[in-house]
Amino acid sequence: MNLAKALGSIGGLTLASRVLGLARDALFTRYLGAGFASDAFLVAFRLPNMFRALFAEGAFSSAFIPLFNKKVANPDGQGLKDGIAFAEAALAVLLPVLIVMTLLLEIFAWPVTLALSGRFNGVTPEQFAFAVELSRWTIPYLLFISLVSLLGGILNSLHKFWINAAAPILLNLTLIAALLAFNSHDPLFTARNQAIAVSVAGLLQLLWLAWACRANGVSLKLRRPRLTPEVRHLLKLIWPAAAGAGAVQINLVISTALAASLLASGSVTYIYMADRLNQLPLGLIGIGLGTVLLPLVSRQLGEGNEAGALETQNRGMELALLLTLPATTALVLSGEPIAAALFGYGRFTAQDVHFTAQALAAFSVGLPSYILIKVLTPGYYARHDTKTPVRYAMISMAVNLVLNLALIMPLQHMGPPLATAIASTVNVWMLYATLKKRGQFAADARLKRRAPRLLLAALLMGGLLWAAQAWIMPFTHGVWWSRVLALAALVSAGALVYALATLVLGAFTRDDIKLLLRRKAA
Repeated sequence: MNLAKALGSIGGLTLASRVLGLARDALFTRYLGAGFASDAFLVAFRLPNMFRALFAEGAFSSAFIPLFNKKVANPDGQGLKDGIAFAEAALAVLLPVLIVMTLLLEIFAWPVTLALSGRFNGVTPEQFAFAVELSRWTIPYLLFISLVSLLGGILNSLHKFWINAAAPILLNLTLIAALLAFNSHDPLFTARNQAIAVSVAGLLQLLWLAWACRANGVSLKLRRPRLTPEVRHLLKLIWPAAAGAGAVQINLVISTALAASLLASGSVTYIYMADRLNQLPLGLIGIGLGTVLLPLVSRQLGEGNEAGALETQNRGMELALLLTLPATTALVLSGEPIAAALFGYGRFTAQDVHFTAQALAAFSVGLPSYILIKVLTPGYYARHDTKTPVRYAMISMAVNLVLNLALIMPLQHMGPPLATAIASTVNVWMLYATLKKRGQFAADARLKRRAPRLLLAALLMGGLLWAAQAWIMPFTHGVWWSRVLALAALVSAGALVYALATLVLGAFTRDDIKLLLRRKAA
């Protein structure tokens, strides 16, 4: 499998999803602005978002894919048939657990919402009851997205990456349709319809993955739950991996709860919108790399190809830095025009734009760390080591909590994002240091040579973006096509300068371009 080609396939569909996500966020801020209604929905949406990251993009996939691949690749077995049997056994145990968990969360939605929001800041009992109602509407999404992760893991193992990568598009389309068809001058009405649309979207995603599995010769049958040794092993890997893979998401939950309970109304929305912009490169690069690297590294290690696994991880880190460093620079230095062009109209004021840009700059400092976690953790999961990432995730969460408490009052809405960024940096440093100490990862000569040159190229691009802001800003407050052109000009100029700088500095060579073109043509 070609790493760049597979990443491009996933990245293209993820890009489509993220663009639709930005359109959804722009409509959301237009109709709801930044206030209690938007904060209440985003708190209700935080729990499904966390489970999506933990299961669809984290723990379940990290535990399931290596075991499923081992079944399929076993020369003494029956290939895909054994893999499907294992998936059915996993589903038989997973489904009743998910149903019970969903029912319990519906029953205890009040304390769950309290934990996620800290009861907000200065709201009435009626307003808090509304927030609980929104949580009850979004909770079924947890059931749907967890089943989607099972089916998506099977398709990823069969190298059908694009199908799973396309599923989030359905979520964005559903929420956009709800915003356009069911908006109102009353933001509470719009927020309620958004919460309903979340669970509808989860059902549509499940139906899409089920159809795709059937079309690829995979049809899972319901069995009686049995804790077979293989299922026990899977469960043993899932729970600790959930904390390791979801450290960033759990940190965001902590940040959201503190912001909702201690800061002014609208702060949750500033942090969420900033995180959404920060998630754009994370979704395109980090999730795509993590999705491709885990099955590839696990397969190479299963074949005893340690050198191949090391080469794969080095090229994964190189790709991550190549794409992440310019994104980090752009989001830190040009957050104001970006936020203004996307969100600065309707109910979302100029002050809301400014506060969102400040939170974005704080988040983006940690963007390389968020993505490098996705690159490094497959080195653990592919070796069935879930304990070490968990231990480091716990340390990272403790750092995040301490920093949140220390920074939230002096820095307000910038405190939680900055605490999350620093905590993620601590996490990635521990992951890297341990793999290096074990002899399971070492930066090769090519990575050592190119990394500082990539950083210098990104800084050169940043200088241009900083100088161009005064010219760009007036166009970000015009009609929609003016905003689009302003963003396109900013992105195009930055990309051109970065591309030229990487070539001049030798961080990316003409031979690399020729190699990519040959692989694309193949």
